[in-house]
Amino acid sequence: DERHFVETYSLRQAWEVDLHPEDACGGPLDLHLALEIDPRVLLSFEDLVFELEEQGDEQPEPPDTHRFPLHFNWGLPPLPKGPDLLVLATDLAGIGGPHLPLEVSAIDSFASVTDGADRTVGIVAKVEVALAHVYLGQEDQLCDVLDRCYEVSSYLLDRAPVWLDD
Repeated sequence: DERHFVETYSLRQAWEVDLHPEDACGGPLDLHLALEIDPRVLLSFEDLVFELEEQGDEQPEPPDTHRFPLHFNWGLPPLPKGPDLLVLATDLAGIGGPHLPLEVSAIDSFASVTDGADRTVGIVAKVEVALAHVYLGQEDQLCDVLDRCYEVSSYLLDRAPVWLDD
């Protein structure tokens, strides 16, 4: 599922995509990806590139100063046997490394006072996409981030049956 939003007042844009690993089509894991575009940053970058071209650079290499945030949000259903959050955060930090910093959080919900808690675990990551790298076709860093996202998804899918008490 994919969506494109344009804010009419500021012209900010966002592209959102809901993903899941191919081996988890009916599975419990969803990955929500969102790229936010600030038109002021985009126009500033465009001006910089035009300025470099006017200076005679045929292949201008703009500085790495213009970036867009790319958000990743993993979602699981309520987990009857939720994980130890410290262990989960530590394991995921090893997978994400410095290129994909991950935040792990949990919310305990109670339908009624006599019911047990339903724990929902949330994993969020935010990286910056450098426009200079996109302009120059340097996709290595983004490919590494997406590979790490796949590893995080695989890790969560491997452990989900225990947490879901399947």
